[in-house]
Amino acid sequence: MTAQEVRLCGLLLQEHFGEVVERIGTHLLRAGAQNLRTIANETNTPLDLVKKSLCVLVQHGACEFGSGRRGPGSPVEYRASCERVLRVLRYPRYIYTAKTLYGDTGELIVEEVLQRGHMTMSNTVKTVADRLTHNMEEGRSMEYSEVVSAFSKLVETHFLQRCPPVAEMGTAATSATPATPGTPAAPASTAPPTAESNPDCYKLPHVTLTGRGKRRRSSDDSEEQRGGKKAKMDSESCGDEGIYWQVNFERFHQHFRDQAIISAVASKLDQTSSEIVRTMLRMSEVTTTQTAAYTQPLSANEIFRSLPPNYSISRPILDQYLSLLVDDPMEFVGKSGDSGGGMYVVNLQRALANLARATLESVVQERFGSRSARIFRLLLRKRHLEQKQVEDFAMIPAKEAKDMLYTLLSENLVQLQEIPKTPDHAPSRTFYLYTVNQLPTARLLLQHCYKTVANLIERRLFETKENKRLLEKSQRIEAILASLQASGAEPEQLTEVEEMITAPERQQLEALRHHINKLDSTENQVDETVFLLESYIFSTKTK
Repeated sequence: MTAQEVRLCGLLLQEHFGEVVERIGTHLLRAGAQNLRTIANETNTPLDLVKKSLCVLVQHGACEFGSGRRGPGSPVEYRASCERVLRVLRYPRYIYTAKTLYGDTGELIVEEVLQRGHMTMSNTVKTVADRLTHNMEEGRSMEYSEVVSAFSKLVETHFLQRCPPVAEMGTAATSATPATPGTPAAPASTAPPTAESNPDCYKLPHVTLTGRGKRRRSSDDSEEQRGGKKAKMDSESCGDEGIYWQVNFERFHQHFRDQAIISAVASKLDQTSSEIVRTMLRMSEVTTTQTAAYTQPLSANEIFRSLPPNYSISRPILDQYLSLLVDDPMEFVGKSGDSGGGMYVVNLQRALANLARATLESVVQERFGSRSARIFRLLLRKRHLEQKQVEDFAMIPAKEAKDMLYTLLSENLVQLQEIPKTPDHAPSRTFYLYTVNQLPTARLLLQHCYKTVANLIERRLFETKENKRLLEKSQRIEAILASLQASGAEPEQLTEVEEMITAPERQQLEALRHHINKLDSTENQVDETVFLLESYIFSTKTK
């Protein structure tokens, strides 16, 4: 874990959970596993606030707890997960993917589960149905059965999974309240829960839910009434008490990886080739594990039968496309046998390596220009070259090539390897070869991406803080306008309220929103690069 990762984790925790949780979380990331008293003493935080902060982190899977290092009788120790905190950065992408695949209902289901950490199926269905009903026209409401159907599809495609029991994992509570810090638990496991380790991971409980979503109560209802009604609703038995569901991040990451491969094939070849690869990935998406190097072998007949109806290509044309994909230098598709007209697989590790390589090349081109990118690509292809060979192969003048090589070398994007002819390492009797090591370079770029995202978040928080008064004024006026419109106010009244914001203030507000939107979109774009590099580095570990 690097300083850039800890810094980014701290900013994400502060933005989503507040300063106290950020203080506790970053302390655990730096110090490692610690018990409750040690955390409270070293962070100078009251014990009660430490307990609440740990409950929040455990609820969202960002902290694990287990028996201390001295044995079963020692105090429980807590350990924060940097990888899990960094996934908060990808929440908008998870939600948008659910919306793309399963519509508004799937979007709200994933959003609710992400916001709460984990939820029961019945509570999720009721909350989502109420939210959808509130946005419908008067007199219409959302059936619970429609939300249950969307929830079932998310589970069937493994985008949602059951939370593992505490006894197996030592994290994530299985009761309605978060685990109380200080309670002895089984030793924490660093491995994430998988369907293979928990056979009921994707088994839906029998839930008795009938009815429709309800609209929100009017603003004059008291807090006590709302709290009493909510407690009554939660106390109703639906048949799934104690069964909690969480988002399966690995399944979302697998979907992102597949989409990146499909886009790469479409841009390299054509749309039909990408549709063939999409069909192969879709046929093996549930059976292929996250660490697999290849998808399940598929025969040409199976691929032909599974193609979408609108792609009316003949079997000989499909064979030609498959041969083209197999012979392509990118090696996204490989052949593993000749039975059934030929058995084909998608080479996932090779695809990720090529995507990471293209990312590195584009970064070099954007930062140092097309000529430096030409040298970088040349070194990736030829592995080891002397300076004179680089000049000749890249067809760049000696002085320029030398400057570009030294610039890339100073940025650690290119490495210099010395091969001495004699034991004394005399410069005149030593070969100096330039090379690019893709994996260390990808790790270096990943750290730069973490630093970039942290800078973007800090800039966004600074912009919001600087214009806090104007934003609060705008929110107050929007709330007044909404209440006036709900009560049927006349247009003159609405215009009078709108004029409370002056023209310069409105202009400043528009500029601020445009700037923040640009920062948000840039953050999401950098996260796409982060995902590709993380996937490539992870694939090299499991090779």
